[in-house]
Amino acid sequence: MPTRTELIAASVASIKARADFRPDIGLILGTGLGRLATEIDACVALPYSEIPNFLVPSVESHAGRLILGTLSGKKVCAMQGRFHYYEGYDMAGITFPVRVMKALGCHTLIVSNAAGGVNPQFRSGEVALITDHINLLGDNPLRGRNEPGDGPRFPDMYNCYTRTLQELAIQAARDLKLTLQRGVYLALSGPNLETAAEYRMCRYLGADMVGMSTVPEVIVAKQIGLKVLGFSVITDMGLPDAMCATSLEDVLARAADAEKPLTALIKEVVRRM
Repeated sequence: MPTRTELIAASVASIKARADFRPDIGLILGTGLGRLATEIDACVALPYSEIPNFLVPSVESHAGRLILGTLSGKKVCAMQGRFHYYEGYDMAGITFPVRVMKALGCHTLIVSNAAGGVNPQFRSGEVALITDHINLLGDNPLRGRNEPGDGPRFPDMYNCYTRTLQELAIQAARDLKLTLQRGVYLALSGPNLETAAEYRMCRYLGADMVGMSTVPEVIVAKQIGLKVLGFSVITDMGLPDAMCATSLEDVLARAADAEKPLTALIKEVVRRM
């Protein structure tokens, strides 16, 4: 059976055969947030199905393409769509592209997602800076054999979301006159949205927003030495005493509302890096 290092090498070789390109910044574009991909001056856009060892998203709002090109004058590698634990994939497969990004040359990872707000000061349609996370997925991408080249067996999660990048994002949002909330992201496995009692639990545990992704990729990014910056789009409010019905269509609509400011913010952050 091939080692993870060998699998990564095969993916990198396949990508480089299509584009001899060394990105500096990796991007993971979450639910309904694929518009940023259109802002990238693409060198090549590869369907995941054409990259050895990549999974293929089963969620229709995730396009499933790896885009290499320039954004705000910087070389980037963008995942237009990600993989989720609720799709039935294992953690190694979900986080594999992050390891490939590092092998391609990335030193920084910017992640985004759609999330439910549990902080009553938040509003649907706002963008929130992720300052920290809580992993309640019931699994961890570092579980199992730690292979040579994987990174430390017990990586420290201190400064998991790089503080200097957070400060850069806050200043960029101020200069753009954009509202930018800040908070802790809690990950649950999904795919159902939470009950009122579960939203209350999330808030009691210290979360400001809750979703079904991001944490596995960030854990691996930290293990392999990438700087990390994260954003959540608040697509619905999980306030246990003011609950209302929601749907995927509602979530996508709110994500679409936030696409323009988030795209502008990420472009400006990348420009300042």
